[in-house]
Amino acid sequence: MPHDGQDMTMTPVLANLLKLTGAAVKPIQDILTSATDLVRATVTDGDRVSGALIEQHQTAAHGLAWLATYAESLRQMQAWAERLQADGKFGEVEQLIHQIAFGEYLAQISGGIPMSQGEIVRLQDIGLTQDQMRGLLGDEIQTLTRQGNTQAARMRLVALMQDHSANITVGATGLNDELEMIREQFRRFAVEKVEPYAHDWHLKDELIPMAIIEELAEMGVFGLTIPEEYGGFGLSKASMCVVSEELSRGYIGVGSLGTRSEIAAELIICGGTEEQKQKWLPALASAEKLPTAVFTEPNTGSDLGSLRTRAVKDGNDYRITGNKTWITHAARTHVMTLLVRTNPDSTDHRGLSMFLAEKTPGDDANPFPTQGMTGGEIEVLGYRGMKEYELAFDNFHVAGENLLGREEGKGFKQLMQTFESARIQTAARAIGVAQSALDVGMQYAQDRKQFGKSLIAFPRVAGKLAMMAVEIMVARQLTYFSAAEKDNGRRCDLEAGMAKLLGARVAWAAADNALQIHGGNGFALEYKVSRILCDARILNIFEGAAEIQAQVIARRLLG
Repeated sequence: MPHDGQDMTMTPVLANLLKLTGAAVKPIQDILTSATDLVRATVTDGDRVSGALIEQHQTAAHGLAWLATYAESLRQMQAWAERLQADGKFGEVEQLIHQIAFGEYLAQISGGIPMSQGEIVRLQDIGLTQDQMRGLLGDEIQTLTRQGNTQAARMRLVALMQDHSANITVGATGLNDELEMIREQFRRFAVEKVEPYAHDWHLKDELIPMAIIEELAEMGVFGLTIPEEYGGFGLSKASMCVVSEELSRGYIGVGSLGTRSEIAAELIICGGTEEQKQKWLPALASAEKLPTAVFTEPNTGSDLGSLRTRAVKDGNDYRITGNKTWITHAARTHVMTLLVRTNPDSTDHRGLSMFLAEKTPGDDANPFPTQGMTGGEIEVLGYRGMKEYELAFDNFHVAGENLLGREEGKGFKQLMQTFESARIQTAARAIGVAQSALDVGMQYAQDRKQFGKSLIAFPRVAGKLAMMAVEIMVARQLTYFSAAEKDNGRRCDLEAGMAKLLGARVAWAAADNALQIHGGNGFALEYKVSRILCDARILNIFEGAAEIQAQVIARRLLG
């Protein structure tokens, strides 16, 4: 086995790699179990986990969430590697990705996990003693920590990435041939119809052209996971991941067009009456009706249980009054999944109801022509292709038949049922944005010459690109695992939350490093990487900010 000082440029892959990484998984799981028990004891009041105590010990609780995310990531990377090995597809690229991933994530578990740029959580912050961390001293973990993520390994991986630059992904994904065919189809679409124009749409703050939406509708994007009996394709959440990933790689706005249909369809499938399913699902699948999600309010943010927008009965129908904000694609859509308070005496989530509120699509001259609602655009850094809006409702009319499930007080529960799919889809979008950053960073590093050679020849530039490729694969495997759990009918809110948490961080790191590779040019608006950086930043905020996501994961872990 190579020692620390040995040149590993030509043969960097560790001997007995899968045996080493497989042996490293259990000690990390044991440490996670100890950490969970410690934090649970710290935040338990009587016989119940206390929300107030979790808040008081937030660093430990959120650190536990990140530790669990790393443990699950390593488990899924091991499962990925073993599948590829069994299929004869565990080549040098895959071995290097696997080796570097384990080397880096084990080192971070030992030394400190970055929750954000300025927040490093260490095992002692969670309450673990040196004795409880003894599992990190085993030979396998020590070998991987010392020799897994070396400069030689990173340089070799980047050399192979250049040799295989025509590949759609860096390394085999582990998905089946059908899903890879779907990937190829949507990669071609993104390359031909999206990437050449996306930066211009961004700079001009323009809506994505309707022609793109119409073509995506023909390709089945909006009905991808809607059951066939309701006009959809009835495909898996895994297929949704692949489509979202490749479209977001072209432009996050295009990759996010299907999100609203996914949320609306999931709401209707889980909570709608048969009549509502028959009416709305075929229209959503064909893009005859474009939906928008209208949940957030100016003073509530993630605290949806405190919503104040109210619906008052008007005969069999309702009149809605209140304000909403951060509503994506609000102007030219036909229906709003609108969460409001129907019980004026309630002060929490139990008084909320969900409506399928119909509206007339607007245009640039008159974005909100429907009586009873007005709105204005929120100018944003990135994620511009659908635009963000503030909305105001004043006695806005909604037909009683459009109360989801035809039952009041179920809105919050109905929304919670969609969070698994929404977070899986957001994790896939994050992977796409990260891959886009790798694409432009790699190209620039190859083309740009400094001091007589390409930037990619410099180890720190190559190292950035290598880590992008590695972490994209880690986030990808965690996301695909979440999708598989969902497809198999198993609860996966924990796994979906982890995928979203990690994917968002990976996307931001990839975009930031790609811009760094561009140097001063990356700061110029004319370069695509400036847009990718702005687009990546939203991923840590929407669908649950990173702090909220860690809180949710911690609550689930602690029971």
